[in-house]
Amino acid sequence: MLSVLQKELLLYFTSPVFYALAAVFLVITGYLFYTNLHWFVLFGGENLVRGFWLYQFLDIRRLLIVLVPMLTMRLVAEERKLGTLELLWTYPIGDVGIVVGKFLACFLVTSLMLALTLAHPLVLSGIHALDPGPIVAGYLGLVLLTAACVACGLFISSLTDSQLVAAAATYGVLLFFWVLTWNEAAVSEGWMRWLAPLSLFDRTAVFAEGGIDTRDVVYFGLFTTVCLVFTLLALESRRWRGVR
Repeated sequence: MLSVLQKELLLYFTSPVFYALAAVFLVITGYLFYTNLHWFVLFGGENLVRGFWLYQFLDIRRLLIVLVPMLTMRLVAEERKLGTLELLWTYPIGDVGIVVGKFLACFLVTSLMLALTLAHPLVLSGIHALDPGPIVAGYLGLVLLTAACVACGLFISSLTDSQLVAAAATYGVLLFFWVLTWNEAAVSEGWMRWLAPLSLFDRTAVFAEGGIDTRDVVYFGLFTTVCLVFTLLALESRRWRGVR
């Protein structure tokens, strides 16, 4: 697993695409930080601390559904297209090590991008007293969401040899979970009771508001685990059938 992790991290940090995505992500989050802060200074009043971070974390959450598919699309799809996945299977590395190593690599680089946005609360702390609780909760929600999105993208990448298809399909799945509970009038109340707990992005709302619900933590953990298990099954199925 460590050898796969090292290989994937090397590929990320030697790829100009990664640095381009990181730069775009940081520029957009910086712009959102500036505009949200400017708005709340003018109109937020006493809601500055709580309301500002709520909007900031929700905005970053939206960026993740665009960022993650572009980081996960090559994880397995590129290996399959180049024929190196079969070569990887000849090494003394189990499928679990391959899946976990690739997942951790993408999760770590995405978390690094999130960590760089810690500059925003540090800047704000110099001019306004901050309560660390809501910030810690908000970033915990983003990290859990990142893990779930990366696991989903890894699973979809294991199903195809096209990076474009993997990125588009991952974005489609994440967008589905985004809009799952948007139109409450379109479904019955009974269906909504079933759909609401499955809304991946609604689960981050409590974190963005400065709270931590163990049910949401468990949900993200289960979602991530299920996607990783599906990825493992997909790899084992391809190996057993001898299909690229």
